[in-house]
Amino acid sequence: MSNDILREKSCGAIVYRMVGSNIEVIVLRMNYGHWSLPKGHMEGQETEHETALREVKEETGLDVEFVGDFRETIIYSPKPNTIKQVVFFLATNGVGTLRKDDREINEIHWMDIGRAIKTVTYQDDKEILKKAREVIKGIK
Repeated sequence: MSNDILREKSCGAIVYRMVGSNIEVIVLRMNYGHWSLPKGHMEGQETEHETALREVKEETGLDVEFVGDFRETIIYSPKPNTIKQVVFFLATNGVGTLRKDDREINEIHWMDIGRAIKTVTYQDDKEILKKAREVIKGIK
């Protein structure tokens, strides 16, 4: 048996919109049952930004635009001998109609960011949303 560590990398975005003074973000309930944010594996020679744009489009139907230089990383071990890095950017609601990718996603919602922080399953996602909320509040 090999002790080699498999390294995986995914990228995604916290997609937000302003509804009056409220910040709403997109959250997904995956087919496995957990609540998460739009993200997915890098493919080929994609950059982090290209992966995030593609995955958001595939999972939500939206073409989004990045905001500022927000880049937050989560590192965890999804299974033995595997280290996964997930990079999140901040993006605004772009062009398109919100729709879910049925292959992976059970539900998709715009949700008040405070409720989203309580809803997402994993603590790392909660922390990323809290950081994003502070950045968004500072955007005029």
